[in-house]
Amino acid sequence: MRFKLDENLSPSLAEIFDAEGHDAHSVVQQALAGQPDERVIDVCVRELRALVTLDLDFSNILAYPPASFAGIVVLRLADQSHLTVENTIRRMLALLPHERLSGTLWIVEEHRVRIHG
Repeated sequence: MRFKLDENLSPSLAEIFDAEGHDAHSVVQQALAGQPDERVIDVCVRELRALVTLDLDFSNILAYPPASFAGIVVLRLADQSHLTVENTIRRMLALLPHERLSGTLWIVEEHRVRIHG
């Protein structure tokens, strides 16, 4: 799969996706940092990439209807340390063979994943 890491996630996390056979780009590496959410999601649509973010705004299904996107993954974590985010991403990636991401919104918490769409 193809992913876009939002600016609130370290670009180094792309290595986890790459190691699992996915293609991940960072908003920061593409000079999109500071751009409005609408611009970021438009780039995801053009590039057919699922967005991975800590930005809870993307969990608004009225503003970002899941069926319109290659997938949106919102990491909703009380502890946003690098290690916690890294472990959460690994858990999320392990679900991909079993759950559809395209056209859905995944809310990934420390102990559960809710899928809408």
